[in-house]
Amino acid sequence: MVLHASTGKHINLNRSASAIQEIWVGLGWDISDSNEDFDLDTSAFMLGKNGRLPSDDFFVYYNNLIAPDGSLEHKGDNRTGDGEGNDEVLLVKLNRTSPDITEILFVVSIYEFKKRNQNFGKVKNAYIRIYDVSTKEEIVKYELNHSFKNESAIIFAKLYKKNKEWFFEAVGKGNERGLAGFLERYM
Repeated sequence: MVLHASTGKHINLNRSASAIQEIWVGLGWDISDSNEDFDLDTSAFMLGKNGRLPSDDFFVYYNNLIAPDGSLEHKGDNRTGDGEGNDEVLLVKLNRTSPDITEILFVVSIYEFKKRNQNFGKVKNAYIRIYDVSTKEEIVKYELNHSFKNESAIIFAKLYKKNKEWFFEAVGKGNERGLAGFLERYM
């Protein structure tokens, strides 16, 4: 059974399915005007107890596809978002995540948003969903239903560890400064 999350909702991944070790994180979106060239990029911020990246290598994106502990792998950049289903996918091995990592943020940003004068106001049907790798079943899905008319980067969701269990939280929080705004905050 798929749990549909709403903004701010927390879901214990260890209780919603049995012994989850590895998950697929799928993110998807559509563009309102199919004639406009949009390039959205997914990235993951693997944060320590202090709420910051332990090192730059724990920022996983299209130019750094694998975390240093091997627990998170970005499966590549989709530059057009064309087609059905997930536009970008990450594999997370929860059981291999460094003990120093307590939180993983999943961010989607618009590439060259200033140059192209683009924002999430033209993005529709955006979502993040989590699949259990072993069962191939979708566990949770969060559809962003808020209108982000000025934002150029959004934290879709996060995973966080509490008492050795992993939780999913639907976030839906953006900024107008693009990916740089989040990099400054978490580096």
